[in-house]
Amino acid sequence: MDDSPPPWQAVFFDFDGVIADSTAVKVQAFATLFAPHGPEVQEAVIRYHLDNGGMPRRDKIRHCFSTFADRNLSEAELDSVGRAFSALVLDQVIAAPLMPGAMPTLHLLRTASVPAFVVSGTPEEEMRLIVDRKGLAPYFLEVHGSPRPKPAILEDVLSRHRYRAGGCLFIGDALADYRAARGAELHFLGIVPEGRASIFPAEVVTSPIVTLVW
Repeated sequence: MDDSPPPWQAVFFDFDGVIADSTAVKVQAFATLFAPHGPEVQEAVIRYHLDNGGMPRRDKIRHCFSTFADRNLSEAELDSVGRAFSALVLDQVIAAPLMPGAMPTLHLLRTASVPAFVVSGTPEEEMRLIVDRKGLAPYFLEVHGSPRPKPAILEDVLSRHRYRAGGCLFIGDALADYRAARGAELHFLGIVPEGRASIFPAEVVTSPIVTLVW
């Protein structure tokens, strides 16, 4: 990674699979949550989860129960399932190692006084707790999560801080991240772990490590 000051006005990060190596934690949580419905439902849920990274968790849980488990959850039931999911993942995400390149990149941004933001599909209160408990709060100007979708978060941050979209970078590992970035006209870097096929369009710049592209 180039050590020269980055030219970005701001950099936006997804969290799971970008800052923390915690993707497998969420996969296991969905498998555990849907274990009572049998292996076929588990497999379908995991596939949907992986195909829809970055989607607000509540929306994803609602869809999976309705589509694969034939259960339409009430809002109270969704709250209960959401709490169960959080209990399954919270400590493990806090304990998860950082992704390759994440810490050097965050340090470079802080040294250069370039603001960084978390834009996640994890519930916002939980996301802020995780960032704080991992000791990463000093590296982020703001931490955002669901229920707001990522496009709405980006629009809000760009507007409030008066950032120029073309001067900002979004780093993500999901198609939802790419679509949100392109919809807001931000530059985008796709994180694709070593040995895995890219899920992004051929023209998208990708990297196996978290870095800054310029």
